[in-house]
Amino acid sequence: MQLTHMTDIHLNDKFSLEDKYTLLEGRIVLSGIQALVRLLLDQNRADLIKGLNTGTLVSGYRGSPVGVLDINLVRNKKLLDQHNINFIPGVNEDLGATLIYGSQMAGMVSNVKYDGVLGMWYGKAPGVDRSGDIFRHANFLGVGKNGGVLAVAGDDPSCKSSTLPSQSEPALFDAMMPIFYPGNIQEVLDLGRYAYEMSRYSGLWSGFKIVTDIADAFSSVIVHPERININIPDFQYNGQPWKHTQNAKLVGHHSLPTEKEIHLGRIEAAKHFLASNEINKITFSSDKDSIGIITAGKTYYDVLEAFESLGWDKEFLNNKGIRVLKLGATFPVDSNIVKRFSENLDEIFIIEEKRSFIEMLIKEEIYNYNNKPIIVGKNDENNKPLIPGYGELTADDLSKILFKRYSSRLGVDSDNKKINIITEVDKRIYGQSLSSRSMYFCSGCPHNTSTVKLPEGDSAFGGIGCHLMAMFVDDGKAFGTTHMGGEGAQWAGMEPFVEKEHMFQNIGDGTFFHSGSLALRQAVAAKSHITYKILYNRAVAMTGAQDPDGGLDLPELTKYLKSQGVEKVIITTDDTSAYDTIEKSRWDKDIEIMHRDDIVDAQKKLKATKGVTVLVHDQSCAANLRRLRKRGLAHEPKKRIFINEAVCEGCGDCGVKSNCLSVQPIKTEYGRKTQIDQPSCNKDYSCVEGNCPSFIQVIPSEKNDKRILPEINFDPSIIPNPKKIQKDVANIFMLGIGGTGVVTVNQIISTAAFIENKKVIALDQTGLSQKGGSVVSHLKIVDNNKEYSSRVANGESDAYLVFDLLTGANPKNMAKLSTKNSTSIISTSEIPTGDMVRSTAEEYPEASFMIDLIKEYSKDSELLNATELSEHFFGSNMQANFIVIGAAYQAGSIPLSNESIEKAIKINGVAVKQNTEAFNIGRKIVSDPHWIDTIDLYRSGSLTSEPNLSSEAIKLIDSISPDEELRNILEFRTQELIDYQNLAFAKEYIGFVNTIYIKEKDLRSSSELSQNVARYLFKLMATKDEYEVARLSLKAELDSAISQEFGKSAKVSYMLHPPFLKAMQNIPILNLLPGVKSKLALGSWFKIFYVILKNMKFLRGTAFDFMAWFSNDVRKADQKALNHYKTTITENIDKIGNGEYQSLKDFSTLPDIIRGYEEVRLETMEEYYQKSDNIFNS
Repeated sequence: MQLTHMTDIHLNDKFSLEDKYTLLEGRIVLSGIQALVRLLLDQNRADLIKGLNTGTLVSGYRGSPVGVLDINLVRNKKLLDQHNINFIPGVNEDLGATLIYGSQMAGMVSNVKYDGVLGMWYGKAPGVDRSGDIFRHANFLGVGKNGGVLAVAGDDPSCKSSTLPSQSEPALFDAMMPIFYPGNIQEVLDLGRYAYEMSRYSGLWSGFKIVTDIADAFSSVIVHPERININIPDFQYNGQPWKHTQNAKLVGHHSLPTEKEIHLGRIEAAKHFLASNEINKITFSSDKDSIGIITAGKTYYDVLEAFESLGWDKEFLNNKGIRVLKLGATFPVDSNIVKRFSENLDEIFIIEEKRSFIEMLIKEEIYNYNNKPIIVGKNDENNKPLIPGYGELTADDLSKILFKRYSSRLGVDSDNKKINIITEVDKRIYGQSLSSRSMYFCSGCPHNTSTVKLPEGDSAFGGIGCHLMAMFVDDGKAFGTTHMGGEGAQWAGMEPFVEKEHMFQNIGDGTFFHSGSLALRQAVAAKSHITYKILYNRAVAMTGAQDPDGGLDLPELTKYLKSQGVEKVIITTDDTSAYDTIEKSRWDKDIEIMHRDDIVDAQKKLKATKGVTVLVHDQSCAANLRRLRKRGLAHEPKKRIFINEAVCEGCGDCGVKSNCLSVQPIKTEYGRKTQIDQPSCNKDYSCVEGNCPSFIQVIPSEKNDKRILPEINFDPSIIPNPKKIQKDVANIFMLGIGGTGVVTVNQIISTAAFIENKKVIALDQTGLSQKGGSVVSHLKIVDNNKEYSSRVANGESDAYLVFDLLTGANPKNMAKLSTKNSTSIISTSEIPTGDMVRSTAEEYPEASFMIDLIKEYSKDSELLNATELSEHFFGSNMQANFIVIGAAYQAGSIPLSNESIEKAIKINGVAVKQNTEAFNIGRKIVSDPHWIDTIDLYRSGSLTSEPNLSSEAIKLIDSISPDEELRNILEFRTQELIDYQNLAFAKEYIGFVNTIYIKEKDLRSSSELSQNVARYLFKLMATKDEYEVARLSLKAELDSAISQEFGKSAKVSYMLHPPFLKAMQNIPILNLLPGVKSKLALGSWFKIFYVILKNMKFLRGTAFDFMAWFSNDVRKADQKALNHYKTTITENIDKIGNGEYQSLKDFSTLPDIIRGYEEVRLETMEEYYQKSDNIFNS
């Protein structure tokens, strides 16, 4: 490969993000996907230099790792138009390939507007598979005059965002496409140019393999109009200079001459092109080599990193006789370089991920050589496994493999620093297993309703799309996937052989328009009894919320469905009034429209209808709707939802009903509660369905009377500059949650390094994790000219930046830590997972345990609650990551200047002031640790305040002389019980606690049991009946919290579902009344009724307690639970002094299980009694 290298490149102070596409000469920074866009522009520019005015067509279908290529193309349409580059999205992959196929026969049909037409197809590996037929046809046709095509195949070897792990080479090879494999972003640009020119010369499409680690990478590269020098080989075919032909008569015997030309002409032309342009290159060699290594693409740079980490530099490799061949193209085999490479070698080790593709071709090439070397790869010379053909292949894996195979043979000391690190990491014992942060629905996602809610006992098939996450939300309700477009056809295959008579099938509108409509037609043809649940959300949410290509609007879709033989169609939606403006003539006449609250009833109707039926759930993608609202392109609802923490029981029913990550459990003095995380809330409002009176509807004040955000009370310029790490390669590892800006932070630091003229190599490992799961980002800031892989190796992190504690404490991630060089910056914020939202049994692990774990394997560490700090200073958690970055910088872990980081924040152009201030807050905390102690941090939605004790309450508490821990508990509860009922009620409480306390102090010199009883006896005594809900809804702390969050003049409505109205749900006509099926929003006028109710607490428990008439079963159950608790404690009090003390302590916390209102509460009581029996009967 001949490159024109450049030196002494100086950065323009006017650096712009647009440079990635417009700067013709110099250094730029861009991602792997952006490099594909730049490649199109560079090819056009190169053609212009040659005097060719070419046009380009790009088509294909989105899918990880090339899922956002189309977004980047649309975003740069104006620039692409200037270079005659057209983008037409494919409805699916094979139709997109057919468009490119058509572009290459343009000159055969009509006069062409340009001197030639280029093409780029893109798709993930499953798209390569489904496009095999058109690929073969297109390769037989050949490319047009001055044309050329790249087939960009996105491979996901680690299966992080796919249903199956993938490798595209075998499919591309089967289509007889030459295969280029770039190993970094620079090679995407360089090899991409060669791939186009080879396609133009040979007549074949060029396969272009892009793996996740390249597509998701971000790096600095060199660009220049004359960087690539193309050498056209002197190849003759049939005695004439090579020129491929085009044949559009692809049928019968007409195809045979073309087949011959492909094998003897085009493939040979490709081989000559590879050789002439040195695409495959021997990068390490000496006269005494005996060992050869052949590798390609990303794996080549993993091999280099393994050499580097083992201490095997170029001199070592030459002295020890190791030769390396780097393949820029894996097919066809360049026979000349393989022969030259293999001369005098005893062994060739072929290192590649997945299947043995290169190994197969090299073995075939070398088979007839005299004195041929041993070839090993997937297996060694004894047919024992050597390189796994499954899973991921990393630099750490290769370090172990290379050292094990060659250390003895090369006479290398067995005491190797890198191997010792790997061994130490492998032997670490991380203690208890921790909760994992799995992918989850976005806040307000329509799938929370459309996929999870099913009739009792029913289940649904999954498929391709965000809805597949339903498989991990409700075990057993959703299961199984198909390939994209096969959804539902599998039921037709199993239906004759199972007793089950009906099945539901989830499918998104993007998948339906892609190819899923064919599966529906198959179900109709098979006379299946199945209900398709189509989520019509107007966005392909998994890859960036693009519009579904080839889609139909809703009325057209309903007519289409009926025309295909669908028996019945029901539409469910969150806003039935939206259809009032649509002409009735546009709908199929039998369409039924129902509110999403009735989605289960809708499914029952469809299930009862024989044949193929369809539920279309019409609700916009929440994440996309949020983006549109920010841009002013969609209506922004004024209504917000607030949870009264005092009324909330922490039962999780709102989480079950909504599956919403904004419905977050929090820890309070009174146990687990729930709050709405306002910054992330997408205003879906389904959480209000939770069976609980704690919900308050708020219309925020239009006046500027909310909490005034505090000013930054320090001068950033006087913060001292830190002593920074001094290394050729600074390894920074970032850990956070998908969708919270981790990728943005990585790109900002990368840009800052680029501004300082340093080389950057970054990688964001996101995939499906973008949906609320764990994400990690790697960043290497390089101060030398060596090449590195994009990942931070195990035990090599210099900075370990924990944006999310759960992700940071994941053992797989902690493998990056080293006690010799890792500085950990830990945000101690406790951010719940989706499982924690849905289940009260899922608790956040002990934060101190996770923090200690990270610190144990770190050299240094800094702790800060970044989320709480961000909410205090900025009213949102969105600046939390920048606070961590500031702390990391001040700790010396980021070898850049604060000026370059602040400039990069400014270039990014989003929330510049806030992000810069957040960065400086992080710096301040590290430089002046006591500064934070002077700040009383605000917590959004919190109603907990220090207890305001009356003299009676103080006297009651003092009467039992409690120790400090018990006193604190009693102070928070005694006054509450006086206010709940009366002084006598509080005396009863204190008296019972004192009985336990005296006994425990005497026998155990402890108050653990007493503390538990103080907490949970209060919980059982102060049950939240209507009188107590009224009292708690009138607390001044509630008004204060709402005023600070939404403004003093915010309008408040209480969301209530009175039991007497709820009781009418099954009564015809009456069940149509407001408040029967769903909650009523009762405005501030309702406060007077709360005041009346609060003052009628004296009726509680009497024959005149009229509020108990509709909830008597709950009242009785509460009293029974209280009596059971007190009786059990009393009867077992003597066990304090014997071996059953622990059992008594375990029982004393059981009332924590009892939560919620009405049916929810009664269900938890059953669990309470069951666990009680288990404790004392085991």
